[in-house]
Amino acid sequence: MRIHPAYKSAGAAVLGLLLLAPAALAADGESTPLNLASDTPEKTTKAASGGGLVRTIVGLAVVIGVIYGLYWILKQVKASREDKALGSGLETLATLPLGPKGSMHLIRAGDEVVLVGVGEAGVTPIRTYGEHEARALGLIVDDPEAAGATVLLPAETVESARPGFLEALRRKTVIR
Repeated sequence: MRIHPAYKSAGAAVLGLLLLAPAALAADGESTPLNLASDTPEKTTKAASGGGLVRTIVGLAVVIGVIYGLYWILKQVKASREDKALGSGLETLATLPLGPKGSMHLIRAGDEVVLVGVGEAGVTPIRTYGEHEARALGLIVDDPEAAGATVLLPAETVESARPGFLEALRRKTVIR
């Protein structure tokens, strides 16, 4: 039988509280009379600082343990609620950042390629290309092995390597 980790954390917290409860209940607090005349100041200072230091360290350890336990539980809850991306129907082909809060994404959805703008207001579809049109513009690579391969080109050939894509994208998206 496997015990869920959240139950383990909760059990450890309850056990810690039960172990600390007798010490808290044993302290009388304000009803304990003080006899300052019979004790020397050195003994009082040493006894108070030694017991106080241990209580402070134990209290700090308990607080840190509770904080870590809450962090772990919240992380588990968040991970269980996140939607997992299933399937292979969508694929990001390219991303172009346009500033700190905006970007353009070229997304393949089945047989279509969709150009979308992403900003503070949300996601806005800009243009939809069919599969044949996307292949003609160079948005989809015919050779799947070439799509995943990284090709390093000299600096002078980078501009001449893809002017068709950028120019076609400008023609299709710029309003005149």
